[in-house]
Amino acid sequence: MATRDTTLLLDGLAFVESPRWHDDRLWFSHWGTEEIVAVDLDGTSEVVGRGPAGFGWATEWLPDGRMLLTGPELLREEPDGTMVRHADLGPIAGRGWAEIVVNDNGNAYVNSINFDFMGGEQPQSPSGIVALVTPDGAARQVADGIAFPNGMVITPDGSTLILSESFTGRLLAFDIAPDGGLANRRVWAEGVGPDGICLDAEGCIWTHDPATRSAARVREGGEIVERIPVEKDLFATMLGGPDGRTLFLMLAEWAGVENAEAQIAKRTGEVRIAHVDVPHAGRP
Repeated sequence: MATRDTTLLLDGLAFVESPRWHDDRLWFSHWGTEEIVAVDLDGTSEVVGRGPAGFGWATEWLPDGRMLLTGPELLREEPDGTMVRHADLGPIAGRGWAEIVVNDNGNAYVNSINFDFMGGEQPQSPSGIVALVTPDGAARQVADGIAFPNGMVITPDGSTLILSESFTGRLLAFDIAPDGGLANRRVWAEGVGPDGICLDAEGCIWTHDPATRSAARVREGGEIVERIPVEKDLFATMLGGPDGRTLFLMLAEWAGVENAEAQIAKRTGEVRIAHVDVPHAGRP
């Protein structure tokens, strides 16, 4: 099995999550600092926006270029820089919203673990949900019973949503119905440690394999066809760059929720890159 070396792009960070290749730079959520950071391939970075306090928030873009921001509620950045509510998600879940992916038609999928993970709460049963927000601002729940939903991707044809179920080590897939609903829930792969994920043009997903402490390229069914060793915990992956073949690895040392604040102060977060053969596909 082929392995690849990685190169350090940026370090001295807190927790780095929700990477997106956007406008020729990697944008990411800098948890613990309330910063949205963008970095180019030369390692030049800047703070380009503000996120909410705490953990579990992400950014994504509508087809018209306006940015969406998750957190206690789903917000939208207007052309003048003001932030407004994109949809009222309060009736669906009151625990806040984490990951997000937007289909080419403007339908946004957001998920919530729906319990207080950072506060040490333990759900009695899988509590995670996925909500759909259509371009007109209407919102409804489209999936539930998920054991800690995490990163999501949509296939290039817009027909399938694949989601990380972190507490079970599975990737789940759903068919996307014409009205945006999710159906035909199934296990896409298992035996991995999925968090933030990305999809390539051969239909494989880059995710975390904690058993071998590596980034793993996984085919549907669970076969790992490539690994890239990492020395810290892998929070998310993203393919980008001019040709879509730059794999960004979002890394930090994780010592449990009880030590999260101390880990922020240690600044173990970093972004590393590897060059791979198969380019990015789908959303985000």
